Amino acid sequence: MRRARAALGRAAAKVTGEALGPYQSAVVRIGFAGTWLFFLLCEFPNRAELYGPDGPWSWRLAERLTDSNGAFTVLMWSDSTLWFEIVYAVSVLASVGLLLGWRTRATSVVFMVGVLSLQNRSVFMGDGGDNVIHLMAIYLVLTRCAQVWSLDARRARLRGSACAGAAGPVLWGALGLVFAYGAVTGGFGYGWLAAFAAVWVCCGLWWLVDRHDPEGEGRAVLDVLANLLHNAGLLVIMAEVCLIYATAGWYKIQGSRWQDGTALYYPLGLDYFTPWPGLSALVAGSGTLVMLLSYGTVVVQVAFPFTLFNRRVKNVLLAVMMLEHAGIAVLLGLPFFSLAMIAADAVFLPTGFLVWLGARAAGLRPSRAVAAEPVPAPREPEPVPR
Repeated sequence: MRRARAALGRAAAKVTGEALGPYQSAVVRIGFAGTWLFFLLCEFPNRAELYGPDGPWSWRLAERLTDSNGAFTVLMWSDSTLWFEIVYAVSVLASVGLLLGWRTRATSVVFMVGVLSLQNRSVFMGDGGDNVIHLMAIYLVLTRCAQVWSLDARRARLRGSACAGAAGPVLWGALGLVFAYGAVTGGFGYGWLAAFAAVWVCCGLWWLVDRHDPEGEGRAVLDVLANLLHNAGLLVIMAEVCLIYATAGWYKIQGSRWQDGTALYYPLGLDYFTPWPGLSALVAGSGTLVMLLSYGTVVVQVAFPFTLFNRRVKNVLLAVMMLEHAGIAVLLGLPFFSLAMIAADAVFLPTGFLVWLGARAAGLRPSRAVAAEPVPAPREPEPVPR
């Protein structure tokens, strides 16, 4: 019992004392912000048809649907073309801000609002990748995903606090005005009203404590709560990825085409999924290759959640799944779905690999002698308030 209590105490201290997985949460932030930004820019010429006034799903139809299902979207505040353009532009800017890690707590909220607003405006325009972005945009608000590889982390190193500067209060003041307008006009449901109010009040309290009592007990309490939220959010992201693969794999097992190993053959014959007809014909022409890819997909998806207990096997399957999604992007012409899934998979990447990758990206080239030596496990950085 003593050992169990001691282990439980150490686990509680770990969960409350630091925001775990700083590199993993950062790469998830960069991955999803970059994917959504890439999508918005690529579809910029078609934005009015996808989510705006020129789309087949009219504003009136969207209004009736959101009234029935309670989905949140600020695009229902007005049917003005100007309002749509403003929301789309702000979504692009929020994606850039989240990608760079600039005022990440605020930009993560705006990013979530942009994703939900556009996707819930025209729910029939999305696919599986949009659903993943939809969920992860909500989870990222809970995480402290700017501890590394962000402008906030750089500001904290140079100025002692990520909250330094006037941009933060100005940004939250502007968001407060938008929130007040939505609350007065009935643009929020009770749940979203309470959620946005809690975020706005907590972030204002964080700024006051960080400015006037950065070493006091109040700041320590806020750090504990923030760490708990971050670690819970990161756990939910991991569970979501496992759930996606487990359900996808087990549903495939029940399909007759997956059972006989021919499932991949059929989409390769559809014009919609053949951006490279020659390559698709080459793959579809080999029955053995189609069978191996079909069975391999099912095996990897079903097995992945069980490999989390073995780091080496998990890393191998993780690389295989990322290569699989890269193949889907090229072979079936689904780049945004593949990028979203690769970004979600990144939450399981080992810290040592991410540290090495960050060093390479920063232009650090270790010598051969140093590279030949074993690399020690990196220490977790100190939590950086966002």
